[in-house]
Amino acid sequence: MAKLESKIDFVALVSVTRANGNGDPLDGNRPRTDYNGFGEISDVCIKRKIRNRMQDLGNEIFVQSDDRCTDGYKSLSERAAATTRGIKSQDEYVHVVCEKWIDVRSFGQVFAFKGDKSGVSVGVRGPVSIHQAVSVSPVEVDSMQITKSVNSEPGDKKGSDTMGTKHFVRFGLYKLKGSINVQLAEKTGFSREDADVIKDCLRTLFLNDASSARPEGSMEVVKLYWWDHGCKDGKYSSAKVHRLVHVEPKDPAVTPSCVEDYNITLEELPGLTAEVIDGV
Repeated sequence: MAKLESKIDFVALVSVTRANGNGDPLDGNRPRTDYNGFGEISDVCIKRKIRNRMQDLGNEIFVQSDDRCTDGYKSLSERAAATTRGIKSQDEYVHVVCEKWIDVRSFGQVFAFKGDKSGVSVGVRGPVSIHQAVSVSPVEVDSMQITKSVNSEPGDKKGSDTMGTKHFVRFGLYKLKGSINVQLAEKTGFSREDADVIKDCLRTLFLNDASSARPEGSMEVVKLYWWDHGCKDGKYSSAKVHRLVHVEPKDPAVTPSCVEDYNITLEELPGLTAEVIDGV
């Protein structure tokens, strides 16, 4: 595989329409918002979706969902132990886990290392950093009362109806930002091909992700902006690159209800060109 020799920055615009993009378990699973009403999708949630897409594309991942487990291991410790059994050196341990699992060499991971009986943790710093996605405008969160028919035991009696609540965002356009660091990529073995996998995962982020909270078509990657700096340290800072994508409501007095209610423009910097990709 080809070495990654240039810094990469990326921005994705994600639309949410009458769906719960990321529920807050400490707030009754309501869509995450900050104190000013802007919608949020956590970086952990985004990485979970990227991992799922990695798996869909045929790559081995370490942090697998229970419903997507492909190797039969019921815990991360079992999965790690099966792969690293007999390894005594921390350096060899890091090399093996990074070589085997693409999510480890992408995002990093902390492992419990017992090879030398010291009981220390081995930390892998990944080159791919993901920000939490934040909506461009404040979002409106609606709630809907529902009834759920639950048959707890088989029999002739009709199941009891239990009241429940579904929460969803009417509409929100979120800005997702991230970067890939070359120095850390060299340490984990993250390659140019791995970067292409990340790009494809972001482009198709919500494929095979439909659920009751996120019906098919309610979550969409509108645009993906991908900058390849052509050098290790980058021609500009990530913050400056991320600010090149401008998203503003066409009418500030009207609450946006679709992507077309926004003006989306891309600024340019000398010597740096963005690859603009339509999402799926």
